[in-house]
Amino acid sequence: MRICLLTEGSYPYVVGGVSSWVQMLMEGLPEYEFFIYSIGAEAKDRGNYKYRFPENCKGIQEVFLDEILHLPSSGMRTHALTAEERETLRALVQGEAPLELPGLARVLRRRDWKSPLDLFMTSDFFDVIARAYRERYSYLPFTDYFWTLRSMLLPLFFLLSQPLPEADVYHSVATGYCGVLGGMAALLYRKPFMITEHGIYSREREAEIIKSDWAKGDFKSIWIRYFYHLAQLAYASADHVYTLFEHNARIEAELGCDPRKIGIVPNGIHMERFAAVPELTEHAGPIVIGAVVRVVPIKDIVTLLRAFFLVHRALPETELYVMGNMEEDPEYVALCRRTVETLGIEGVTFTGSIDVAAYLPRMDVLVLSSISEGQPLSVLEGFAAHRPYVTTDVGCCRELIYGDSMDTLGTAGAVVAPMDYEAMAREILRLARDYKLRKEMAAVGYERCRRGYTYEHFIASYRRIYEEEGQVRR
Repeated sequence: MRICLLTEGSYPYVVGGVSSWVQMLMEGLPEYEFFIYSIGAEAKDRGNYKYRFPENCKGIQEVFLDEILHLPSSGMRTHALTAEERETLRALVQGEAPLELPGLARVLRRRDWKSPLDLFMTSDFFDVIARAYRERYSYLPFTDYFWTLRSMLLPLFFLLSQPLPEADVYHSVATGYCGVLGGMAALLYRKPFMITEHGIYSREREAEIIKSDWAKGDFKSIWIRYFYHLAQLAYASADHVYTLFEHNARIEAELGCDPRKIGIVPNGIHMERFAAVPELTEHAGPIVIGAVVRVVPIKDIVTLLRAFFLVHRALPETELYVMGNMEEDPEYVALCRRTVETLGIEGVTFTGSIDVAAYLPRMDVLVLSSISEGQPLSVLEGFAAHRPYVTTDVGCCRELIYGDSMDTLGTAGAVVAPMDYEAMAREILRLARDYKLRKEMAAVGYERCRRGYTYEHFIASYRRIYEEEGQVRR
């Protein structure tokens, strides 16, 4: 059986998170063939892989969005679309009426389009945009509205016009562009399609757009509605949708995914990798706090540094190790270093990429300061190493720390609101000052990980899922 894994902005160009999950999945299921369909931002990343493909990965097809800049156009055309095709485009532009992939395929994969730009150059498409503008956005400058719609839709049109690989099962790691593409491939080849949603893609895009500078005022709401519309299209196209934890499943249902499609499969880790890490001991000398994290904005290292400033001021016998990749965003790394200098924080070490298992024996408390997560492997690895965690209330962290609805083990750390560095500092200090509490919480985390978050459980679940998906007929 050949499985096409569709990725977006992650594997194989970025280390950690979803990329690690993809690598673990392929390595754990050598009896299946995998093919990667990867959507990237810039063509300069072509072939710049951060992972070595396992033997059962039989190839990769790379598509980069900046290739749009080189698209040709055939010039203006009039009356190029049927009435049905115009209605499909209107549903896509307005984001209100239900949109189905078959109709979108008929519009975007017509053989007479030489380029995705050809559709934009029709009078029909201009009329669709003009109508949407009159009905809802007439208070905005029309030129700005038109170019916003063009910028928004052209990547989708470009991607849906690309050749799609043939496989037995299509498996997308998100509901965005790769989710729509997976649904399109499954439609064309009449094969099953499934999604594993790590974080809630549409909500992550919403958070990014709200904070962005490139979208202004009411144009932010247009972009946000668009990504929710894509998610609904992906949900509707999928035979099954898998997520990592209960809370995500509830959100997916609220966003329009049929609850009967939704299943929960947690991430899993190799616990044996951390078997040599000794349990916590009461010791002299500084209390060591660690963060296993890429130094990028979404991990919000600045909040962690502000929290540690308060911790170190209250308890000078403390140290902080920020352990993770520092190459992705040099500007953010520079901001973090300036924060350390400006606040005059002592005892902070940025290690860069390291062998986490070799560093964890030094740690007393681990911290995750992210503003967005799915089900962070770093927390599970900390649990496997018998360390308690202070996390922000993002993704699955609350369930990992306190347990899900079926879990009665107890508390494995503390959860605070994102960006609340004062609450983060208080919880770190509470654990730093109480060895017995650290030890008890660490034991809960270890047992929670052992019972429900092992690599073996993760792989067994997807082996069963692929067997079942392979029997789906469209």
